[in-house]
Amino acid sequence: MKVILLGEIKGKGGEGDIVDVAQGYAENYLFPKKLAVAATKGELKQLEQRRNNIAKREEKRLADANALKASLDGKQVTVDVKVGDEGILFGSVTAAMVADAIKAQLDLDIDRKRVELGKPIKVAGAHTVPVSLYRDIRAEVVVLVGVTAADAAAEETAEVAEEAAVEEVAEETAETVEESAE
Repeated sequence: MKVILLGEIKGKGGEGDIVDVAQGYAENYLFPKKLAVAATKGELKQLEQRRNNIAKREEKRLADANALKASLDGKQVTVDVKVGDEGILFGSVTAAMVADAIKAQLDLDIDRKRVELGKPIKVAGAHTVPVSLYRDIRAEVVVLVGVTAADAAAEETAEVAEEAAVEEVAEETAETVEESAE
């Protein structure tokens, strides 16, 4: 069944798109929630007249999403949770908790459904979390779980120093092996 979408539907399309969906999906979900109308000759004629308005709204949505991405991308938010031994959390950090942290710390209102966490975070540390803003526009936020920004920077510095020490030992071992082979 062909329908005209009246708003954005994830996985189907955006406002004004003509898509083919199952009849039951259209009659039981899309039509009652006013998300779509049947693609009749009259509705298609009205759609052509509304195309200009739809294009203007789409441009505004894209501009807003890009502005939000610029203000959100690469930012850090901290989620305070109880951390047990070895950095394992008591419970987990959910998408709703990340959205609340973004609201509280960055004063940006993000729907929890837009936070693409996948699985809840169960380990302390810095985690990069993608946030879907509009269609294919995504921003990445660094979520510090159970640590402060200073702790995360110190942890990263310690990891770099440890890697450098391991490389130095490996080079010394290689030189020793070369000298003993001569």
